[in-house]
Amino acid sequence: MRVMVFVKATEDSERGLFPEPWTSEMMAAMGRFNDALRDAEILIMADGLKPSAEGKRVGFDGPGRTVTDGPFAAPHTLVAGFWLWNVKDMDEALAWAKRCPNPMPGPSEIEIRPLYEMTDLG
Repeated sequence: MRVMVFVKATEDSERGLFPEPWTSEMMAAMGRFNDALRDAEILIMADGLKPSAEGKRVGFDGPGRTVTDGPFAAPHTLVAGFWLWNVKDMDEALAWAKRCPNPMPGPSEIEIRPLYEMTDLG
């Protein structure tokens, strides 16, 4: 089962603020966590995203397209980074997520969503 694991943004991550020494310590801890995911053959891909101020949204309405420049409101609803994992089931994904170092300097959240597989689509 493949799952996308989202690291939710915070107001600080949207401002690009990552204080030292937290950044160095977190990057080292996250590196060890990613190595463990790789060793367990779970990690497919992982990366961080720049703040939404550097992004754009494309809205669709029939044939029309509307482009909105970032930054976008409500940082807690945005994604700051992600992993793509291949796990046995949601329980295994949860077990790995609980082992993850806190990806932000304060309260933060990780969201796990399963990907559709061909068998789900009939």
